[in-house]
Amino acid sequence: MTPGRLVVGALLVVLAPTVTGGQPAPKTSAAPAASAAPTAAAAPTAAPAASPTTPKAKDANDGALPLTVDADKMERFGKASLVIFSGNVVARRDNSVQYADRVEVYMDEKGDRVMRTVSTGSVRIITKDCRTGTAKRAEYFDLDQRVVLIGNARVWQDDNVVSGDTITIYVAQDRTIVEGGKQERVKGVFYSQNDSKQDGQPAPRRSAEVCKN
Repeated sequence: MTPGRLVVGALLVVLAPTVTGGQPAPKTSAAPAASAAPTAAAAPTAAPAASPTTPKAKDANDGALPLTVDADKMERFGKASLVIFSGNVVARRDNSVQYADRVEVYMDEKGDRVMRTVSTGSVRIITKDCRTGTAKRAEYFDLDQRVVLIGNARVWQDDNVVSGDTITIYVAQDRTIVEGGKQERVKGVFYSQNDSKQDGQPAPRRSAEVCKN
């Protein structure tokens, strides 16, 4: 089957509220009361100056990067707000990439935002800071930018490696929690910075594009 391609992202269109200025009330026989009405109605004309700030405050949410998924097959279940990709799945977002046999993408009720993804089958992730992780299952939660690797989880960067039953990565906080299982304890191997130096110079840092290959 020809690989399909879907771009899933939260695209919010914010329209500035339309401000309609009130028209002066027609003059009536009650001259004193009617003559004062246009002066009072003129006050709302200052409101448009503040209205443009509303879209600017919401623009921060519009900066969310899209999730791009390539796969052999795609199935959409509208009532469940679920899209399933299968067959050589490659998902990319914010310079990070994930490979799996199957990826389930759960949207919000309106279908405007990716809330959660579940990946299974030969799961491998590569973060934008060049960390590589493998596991039997990977779950991503968008609200707190949390990645959970489950089942024989392993994460490494250069020669440093940690492994356990479950590894939780908080992307925004640059924090990682490794938990052992009933039959497997947490293991970690770390090298000091001096071990990676050659001739007194630090080892060159690989770019995100290089570590993806």
